[in-house]
Amino acid sequence: MKIERIHHVAYRCKDAKTTVQWYEKHLGMNFVLAIAEDQVPSTHAPDPYMHLFMDAGNGNILAFFELPNAPEMGRDTNTPEWVQHIAFKVATVAELEETKTRLQAAGIEVIGITDHTIFKSIYFFDPNGHRVELAADVGTPEMYAKLDACKWEMLEEWSKTKRAPKHAAWMHDKEFATRA
Repeated sequence: MKIERIHHVAYRCKDAKTTVQWYEKHLGMNFVLAIAEDQVPSTHAPDPYMHLFMDAGNGNILAFFELPNAPEMGRDTNTPEWVQHIAFKVATVAELEETKTRLQAAGIEVIGITDHTIFKSIYFFDPNGHRVELAADVGTPEMYAKLDACKWEMLEEWSKTKRAPKHAAWMHDKEFATRA
């Protein structure tokens, strides 16, 4: 078996209509499908829901469930909010900058532009409290090749020490980043 792509990733939302309108307005994502049931198909539990699907580009779908009979949604308080996020790729840093300006003009607080050496990104929250990242790749083929070459060694070292391996320390060398 080989995975072809993400069919959909599903999150919970507070209000289906507000969520669709927000993603359409602020991220230009089209609303492509809604499914509503009074019973969960997989478990047969009586639990009405609205399941909505947003086009995340290239056949990828971001989906949401509104669950009106469930307790108020929260988040995993044992995990920092910067860890759990949805990241979308945009074409250029200019598009990132334009989107940041547009989001801020709409009253949405934006963090960044953050420089991750091989990509730059901005962060903000959707109306459900989900952290969203938009990222524009800026790395060179040489940089990606170097990261690919050391990924298994990094993982092995991390597995043993639980400390950040220094195999990719070159990424933080601004001289390399400008030469690459």
